Amino acid sequence: MDKINQFSLMIEALTELAEEEQAHHTAPAPGLPSLSTVITEASPLPKEALFLGLAEDGLPVLLNLHDPVPGPILITGDQASGKTTLLQTIAQAVELLHSPSGVQYCVITQYTDEWTTFQNKQNNAGIYSTQDSTSQELLQSLVTWAHNNKGDSQSVLIIIDDLEAVTKFDEQAQQNLRWLLLRGPARRVWPIITLNASRAKNMEAWLGSFRTRLFGRIQDVQDTNLITGNSNHTLSDLTTGSQFTMREGNNWLNFWAPVID
Repeated sequence: MDKINQFSLMIEALTELAEEEQAHHTAPAPGLPSLSTVITEASPLPKEALFLGLAEDGLPVLLNLHDPVPGPILITGDQASGKTTLLQTIAQAVELLHSPSGVQYCVITQYTDEWTTFQNKQNNAGIYSTQDSTSQELLQSLVTWAHNNKGDSQSVLIIIDDLEAVTKFDEQAQQNLRWLLLRGPARRVWPIITLNASRAKNMEAWLGSFRTRLFGRIQDVQDTNLITGNSNHTLSDLTTGSQFTMREGNNWLNFWAPVID
């Protein structure tokens, strides 16, 4: 049996397990494959590919860093739905797949202690606290870098956990963030930002900046309607902490965040 079929069967089993666990209202604990295993079996991947997760058919979900059309990425879901886990999965996949000259990432977060294991990794360009002025200086430096980046092969991910915290920055920093959301991907600067679904109403003015949205579990129907724009879709059956979904045309693509090892 080839590796893709093995992953497909594994994910099918995990999906069935998750459905059973949700039906019994218990905390699911599916045995997901490790990230390094998934990356090894999926390799070689294109050098411009950013790994986002593992689809239910066992194939990797990828973003083309050289194609700006998808724009910045919003990861949203209920509190503790796995948003930070997915950010860290993406960051660790960068470490496994890319050289620092190809892709780097920097992190802005309220909880820097959650990122201590990434502090000295080779592709990491810094962990910044939302309470520190250096995080606002980072946004300015990324705008400057992006303005000067005309065809550079390097991409930079600006990972922000969460959106609401940085919208409390000063006016210039907010202007810089809006510019990065609008122009960044075309200059190889990719904002990847989380938002608690319950706070989406407060952030409605910012939601239009995100064409690409990755959804974790959301129980509240009104929050789901606001964020997805689809009153007929439910996100409450996703597995908390590890399962996500995204729109792919008129369809929905469910995927998992492999375990970081």
